[in-house]
Amino acid sequence: MLTILGFAMIATFLVLIMLKKMSPIAALVLIPALFCVFVGKGAKLGDYVLDGVTSLAPTAAMLMFAIVYFGVMIDVGLFDPIVRAILKFCKADPLRIVVGTAVLAAIVSLDGDGSTTFMITVSAMYPLYKRLKMSLVVMTGVAAMANGVMNTLPWGGPTARAATALKLDASDIFIPMIPALAVGLLGVFALSYVLGRRERKRLGVLTLDEVLVEEKETGSTSETVLVGAGTGSGAGSGSGSGTGFGKKAVPTGGSGSGTDADGPAAEEHAGAEESEESEDDERLAGLDPNRTTLRPKLYWFNALLTVTLLTAMIMELLPIPVLFLLGAALALTVNFPHMPDQKARLGAHAENVLNVAGMVFAAAVFTGVLTGTGMVDSMANWLVDNIPDGMGPHMAFVTGVLSIPLTYFMSNDGFYFGVLPVLAEAGQAHGVSSLEIARASLVGQPLHMSSPLVPAVYVLVGMAKVEFGDHTRFVVKWAALTSLVILAAGMLFGII
Repeated sequence: MLTILGFAMIATFLVLIMLKKMSPIAALVLIPALFCVFVGKGAKLGDYVLDGVTSLAPTAAMLMFAIVYFGVMIDVGLFDPIVRAILKFCKADPLRIVVGTAVLAAIVSLDGDGSTTFMITVSAMYPLYKRLKMSLVVMTGVAAMANGVMNTLPWGGPTARAATALKLDASDIFIPMIPALAVGLLGVFALSYVLGRRERKRLGVLTLDEVLVEEKETGSTSETVLVGAGTGSGAGSGSGSGTGFGKKAVPTGGSGSGTDADGPAAEEHAGAEESEESEDDERLAGLDPNRTTLRPKLYWFNALLTVTLLTAMIMELLPIPVLFLLGAALALTVNFPHMPDQKARLGAHAENVLNVAGMVFAAAVFTGVLTGTGMVDSMANWLVDNIPDGMGPHMAFVTGVLSIPLTYFMSNDGFYFGVLPVLAEAGQAHGVSSLEIARASLVGQPLHMSSPLVPAVYVLVGMAKVEFGDHTRFVVKWAALTSLVILAAGMLFGII
């Protein structure tokens, strides 16, 4: 019964958020609370929730101060050279932009922290996607998959967990897996190329100069026009019906005759669009080369501080939440010594902090109930018990296949410390080494990074202004395919 209720709870959650019947926060809280009552353990709901909150509190603290830290670094211009280099490479070609997103996410993922990767990637690429009217779920999907492959680095988490759970050396697990993981990363780049071609076909290609919008005064009428024309169906001159890359030519004055766009309804629609554009303009201004928050004289201090912070994080000199807390405090104090300026910076990033922290603590309810009621253990045991005896000699392959759904529906801790030892024991009984099982367990990470139980994914969708359900619908099939590519490459190379 626990197995059925566990799968039902997860399925209910995914369906509701994908159909947008509930917000992720509400679904993460209310659905597990309801199923906790169905299990007959409603009286212990408080204990389960507190256990979940206690376990995820350090993660929430880390994300809160990491957002503040990297937000300040973006404000002061630390990442502007990276953005300029990306802009120079990508120009205004949707294909290059999508591929550039995957490359940037993979490079930044070397620090081993998904939240950091997503903050930097979205901050750099969001202006291009927004200005060109590209699909933002393509950006979140590609970034999540690239980070998922790179998340297998020994300091990224899964490899260390597998090594700890099976008492193995992390290098013995990771190094032989490099060829298979490299194929998986190439698969992400190939997929980003395909998705980029799709976006290019939909939108066309412009140069950077042609994306710029300038004001032209013509008599008593002021018009906003798009400089240049694109080659795709979506790029118009600004006056046609295509989607275009910039604002359509809209008269802002004069006494011209009315059209079907006039009237109260049109004014209300225009007001809504203006409000949305104003909000986006604020985001896009974050990389304005003339913004008042720039601190060019402190560039090398900020660069050294960031490198030191990431190095200390990789070397585990202090807990990650403590490192980001200290880093955020130091960055604010040095770059903005006046209290009003510090308050302004904290206020500018407060929305992202609140959204992400809220998601993490809501996810704590979900994980707390899953773990506390025993549903996770019951589901894992059911899956292991139903493995056919004939598959025993192929337990590495079975582990790779199971890692795809299990690391999506469970936390990495739950899978690597709860399920993996059972799979390894079953494999050893049939002559399959624990090293092969451990390597196969890394296969599901491209999909895992989009799991609703991964706090970093809420940083990704929150900063990109993408609905979690939209991201899930888009990424699941492609991430699962990437995981299968890694598994196939591992078997082909004799690694798994």
